[in-house]
Amino acid sequence: MATEESKKRDSMRRMLNPASIAVVGATERPQYGGRFVRSVLQSQGKVRVYPVNPRYKELLGVRCYSKLSDLPESPDLVGIIVPYHQVLPVIQESAEVGAGSAIIVSAGFSERGDAERSELQEQIKRLAEASGVRTCGPNCLGAALVQQGVWPSSTPPDPRLKPGPVALVSQSGASAFGPLMTRAIDMGVGYSHIISTGNEADLESSDFIRYLLDEPDVRVVACFIEGLKDGRKFLDAARIALERGKSIVLIKVGRSGVGAKAARSHTAALTGSDAVHNAVFKQFGVIRSDDYDDLIQTAHLMAYAPPPAGDGVTIVSHSGGISSLIADHLGHAGLPIPPLTDRTAHGLSRILGGFGWASNPADITGLANREEFGDVLDLLEGEPNTGALVIATAGNTAQAQTVLNLKKQSRKPLFFLSTGGDGTTQGLAKLRAGNVPLFTSPSRLAKGLRGFFDYHQRRKETIESADAATARLRPAFRPLPLLPEGNATLTEHDAKALLSNWGIPSTREVRAYSLAEAIEASATIGFPLALKLESPHIPHKTDAGVVRLDIRNVEQLSAAYGKIAANSLQNSPQSQGSPVLVQEMVTSGVEVIVGLSQDPQFGPIILFGLGGTLVEVYQDVTMRACPISEKDAREMVRDVRGAKLLNGFRGAPEGDVDAL
Repeated sequence: MATEESKKRDSMRRMLNPASIAVVGATERPQYGGRFVRSVLQSQGKVRVYPVNPRYKELLGVRCYSKLSDLPESPDLVGIIVPYHQVLPVIQESAEVGAGSAIIVSAGFSERGDAERSELQEQIKRLAEASGVRTCGPNCLGAALVQQGVWPSSTPPDPRLKPGPVALVSQSGASAFGPLMTRAIDMGVGYSHIISTGNEADLESSDFIRYLLDEPDVRVVACFIEGLKDGRKFLDAARIALERGKSIVLIKVGRSGVGAKAARSHTAALTGSDAVHNAVFKQFGVIRSDDYDDLIQTAHLMAYAPPPAGDGVTIVSHSGGISSLIADHLGHAGLPIPPLTDRTAHGLSRILGGFGWASNPADITGLANREEFGDVLDLLEGEPNTGALVIATAGNTAQAQTVLNLKKQSRKPLFFLSTGGDGTTQGLAKLRAGNVPLFTSPSRLAKGLRGFFDYHQRRKETIESADAATARLRPAFRPLPLLPEGNATLTEHDAKALLSNWGIPSTREVRAYSLAEAIEASATIGFPLALKLESPHIPHKTDAGVVRLDIRNVEQLSAAYGKIAANSLQNSPQSQGSPVLVQEMVTSGVEVIVGLSQDPQFGPIILFGLGGTLVEVYQDVTMRACPISEKDAREMVRDVRGAKLLNGFRGAPEGDVDAL
């Protein structure tokens, strides 16, 4: 019996591999419906096209049908371009005739920020799921199935766009069929698919990403994301991509408050915390891009560059200044540029004949325009200390051919930085045609290589730890006490009691409701002590003066207790009668923070960093999506800059990282 997931996949297969397309709302006029039907009609011979509009008997030379039930077959895909209030009946009719899927170009739903229209979009979701006619959109521009030459889209086919191993999934239709398509054409980057998902009433970006990972010709999924509706679904797709050696490169809108607000107003998508997004992207090998060009160049790099042969980068240029600038950017990105081995350095010196600089970076001066250029590249490509070769020069025709000759025989990734102008167009075109990753900016080159090396390092770790997806930290489960009802905040004492159910230790402490009880507790716990008011009405207790530390005797205890009582009443009269925690005072060790929060998109997120007031001052923290493995936990400890304090910094004792 078919599962819901297999039914969804079959519907998506019919959407993205259609043999027949019906266009409801087809028209001769140059509107969305007219552009959509013209686009699919250009694919005749590859797909059967059925315009649907009761106003026409014939449309653009093709028979037009009054309704879907008049069609001679059940279409694989229905393009819906009708007013918003007619969309639901069309989906219902599509289900009745056995249609496989639908793309809803029609707008006027949740993007308007209107409760009634948002509810209408929810009805689309419920009907799509119940009927099995899974939908893309609404408020989208459709798709381009480039490899098949079929464009169910309101954007006309562009014959300049070549097929390639990069699939594009974009919530913004104008970005997908605008700059992300035109820049790809300019850069010679080919797409397998362009899918505009719009408001994602039913199928989400993550559904399409997951589907595309099963396509054998897709190596990279490039994405333009304004907000993820189901972050866990996205992370599942990212994990599968990493396991299969395919990559996800994306622009995620919402780095700033202004950008997040704009994204919400556009597609009503949740943008989420940018820090959490960065953390989980790193955790699952997702490469984040800054803009259109960065996305396309990085996707192309990931599609065609083989894995690095090592950690470092070798740089060669006709200019010492250019190579130094590149080295500066790579170094800033944390990429090592190791010295050449003696064998390579001596060989390069012989070729240079007293000119240039036989080092890494290598300055080969005028040899970049002579026959010896090939000998230089062959020598540097074989350098065992580095995993990738960066070639920075003008990129004329002869240089391009030399690089392409090397690419044919090399297993090491090659990257080209063009320093030339319009006069080198033919050479750069040869490099693009040969799928050599091409850059024109040292900063963008460095960013692309950083993502490239990070992805392959994460991929290597995944292969080496085949059980990483299932090896989890599973403390022995113990029945938990009931949490307070409603929105009550746990006090520190109650929170520690709750955590003790997982065997997490804490300092010894006693609640004291009077000075006499505090003195009695001190006899049990022993000095030194810490005193803290326990009140939910004063969250920042140090600022309010209701914390006293390193109390050494009863006299100090009496004075501290009195001061806390006075300050609590001054800051919050509601705190009257609250107890004071008499706590064991820990005076050594490194204070760290481990926190858990429920992210609205990615679920439970664990945080680690330096603790106390430093965490708010320096924000030296790292995060991961749960569950995590022990390997993840150790990596988190290493990630924070203050981790050196745990290693016995300047003679201090080492921290117990195993216990941590």
